[in-house]
Amino acid sequence: MSGNGGFPAELRERAVWMVLENERLYGSQWEAICSVAGKLGPETVRLWVRRAEIDGGARPGVTTAERERIKVLEGENRELGRANEILKAASAFFG
Repeated sequence: MSGNGGFPAELRERAVWMVLENERLYGSQWEAICSVAGKLGPETVRLWVRRAEIDGGARPGVTTAERERIKVLEGENRELGRANEILKAASAFFG
């Protein structure tokens, strides 16, 4: 759920900042998102805002850092599984 649509990180950060800084001026966060979204699309900006809220601890969920750590651990787990299969095959061959 990257949701950045290939937009530069600076643009994403600026859009999130604008929504969070100005949402009190609107009736809802969605209205603030729509006012900022323009050609980006409100759903893209909404996803950026949700990710920033999770990363900032304002909303429950798995942070970006935790998601990256999980990816690394899953990769390591796959690698260990492959190594284990190789060792089992070698053990059967030499045993």
